[in-house]
Amino acid sequence: MLDFKRNISINLQEWKQRKDRKPLVLRGARQVGKTTLIKQFAKTYTNSILLNLEKKSDVFYFQEYDDVKTIIESLFLAHNISKSKLGSTLLFIDEIQESPEAIQFLRYFYEETPELHVIAAGSLLEFAMRNVKNFPVGRIEYLYLHPLNFPEYIEAIEHQQALKQLDTLPVKPFAHKILLDLFNHYAIIGGMPEIVKTYIKHKTITDLPRIYESIWETYKNDVEKYSSNSTEQKVLKHIVATAHLYLDQRIKFHNFGKSNYKSREVGEAMRNLDDAKIIRLIYPTTDTEPPVKQDVKKSPRLQFLDTGLVNYSLGIQAEMLALSDLSSLYRGSLIPHLITQEIISINALSNKKNNFWVREKKQSSSEVDLVLTYKNKVIPVEIKSGSTGSLKSLHQFVKQCKHPYAVRMYAGKFNIEKTKTPNGTPYLLMNLPYYLGTKIYDYIDYFISNY
Repeated sequence: MLDFKRNISINLQEWKQRKDRKPLVLRGARQVGKTTLIKQFAKTYTNSILLNLEKKSDVFYFQEYDDVKTIIESLFLAHNISKSKLGSTLLFIDEIQESPEAIQFLRYFYEETPELHVIAAGSLLEFAMRNVKNFPVGRIEYLYLHPLNFPEYIEAIEHQQALKQLDTLPVKPFAHKILLDLFNHYAIIGGMPEIVKTYIKHKTITDLPRIYESIWETYKNDVEKYSSNSTEQKVLKHIVATAHLYLDQRIKFHNFGKSNYKSREVGEAMRNLDDAKIIRLIYPTTDTEPPVKQDVKKSPRLQFLDTGLVNYSLGIQAEMLALSDLSSLYRGSLIPHLITQEIISINALSNKKNNFWVREKKQSSSEVDLVLTYKNKVIPVEIKSGSTGSLKSLHQFVKQCKHPYAVRMYAGKFNIEKTKTPNGTPYLLMNLPYYLGTKIYDYIDYFISNY
C-alpha cells in the first residue's frame, strides 16, 4: 500500500517531543487517511500497540478493567513490552467512537500515566461524545485531518520539481503552466487517499467511479448513526442525495432541495453532517475588521468534504478533462469550492471555518468569496477569472475597509498591481494562481510586507 506524506506529520512530531503532551485525538471524516497516518507515525517509536475498537478482542480491555494501570499492564503483557518502555511506546486506539468507556479513560491516561504516548482516532466522534458521561475536557488535545490538498497530491505523484517550484515564493512565471495543469488534474479527481492511490497506479480516471461510489455509499450508510428516529433519517438521506446540486450556493433550510421538510429539521440534519465533516456550513460575515464574526442568522453556503466526490456525483469529470480553465465550470462554483477546501486543509490545529463577506441591500447586494484574518487586517479574496473591472463585490469591500490590500485568485500568473475601484478608491490587488491556495497566508504576508 502506498503511504502518503501528510503535512500534519509535522504536528505529530511536535506533539511527540512536547513534555506537556496530552492524549491526542485525531479527527476527520471517514476515509481521509487517519488510520494509515498513525500506523506510519507508529514506526517512529521503539514499541507500539495498535488497537481497533471495532474488534471485540481490543475493546475488551476498556470493558473488563476499571482503572488505567490495569489496562496498561494487561496491554503490555499481551504485546510482550516491558513496563520500563512506557515512555517510548505509542498506544493507538483506533475507532474509539465504538467505546464510550475508552473515551472516558483518555483523561486517566493523562492524569496517571502521562509518559505513555496515546493517540485515538475515529469517525463520528461528535456523536459518540454525546454518550460519554465524563468527557475528558482539558485532558486531551486535537488534530484535524482532511483529504489530500494540492501540495500533498504533488508529493504523492512524486513530481519533486513541481513541489520545489510550488514552495518558491514568489512562484516563477516559467512554472505556471505546469503547476496549473497539475492543479487541474487534482481538481478533477480530488484528494481522497484511496482515489489518489488508484489514480497513481493506473494513470487514468476510468477506474475511479467504483471507488467514488463506494465512499459515497459509506457516507450514506452512516446516516443512521446521525439520526435518532426515522424522520431524521429521511431528512439526512435527502440532504446527502441532493446537497451536491447546490455547490457553493447560499441555501435556505426550509424546503431544502425542493422537499417539504421544515427549517428546524433540515438545520439539525445539516449541523449533524457538519459535525461529521462531510458537509460544512460556511456562514457569512459583514465585518471588515477583526474579529470576524459569522452571522448564523443569514443563509450559509455548503462546503463538501472533497471536490472530487462532488465532481463524480455531478457527472462532470469527463467534461473537465477538456478544459484549461475550470473557473466557468458548473456555474463558476467548482473553483471557489476547491480553494475553500484547500484553505480548510491547512488548519490541522482547529476546526475553525473561514467566512465569506456580504453587504445585503435591496438594490445592491455584494458578496466576496472569502475573507481571511491576517494580524490586524481582514483580507478579501475573490476567486474568479476576468478583468479587474468585474470585481464589483471586492470593490464594495475595499471602499469600506481601512487598508488597501485585496486578493484575486484566478487561472493567470502571479502578479501584484496598483489599481482603483470604479469610484476612484486606490488599492493593491494581488493576483494569485489557483494552485497557491494552500500558500495564501504566506503570500499575504509577502504582499503586505513588501507593498
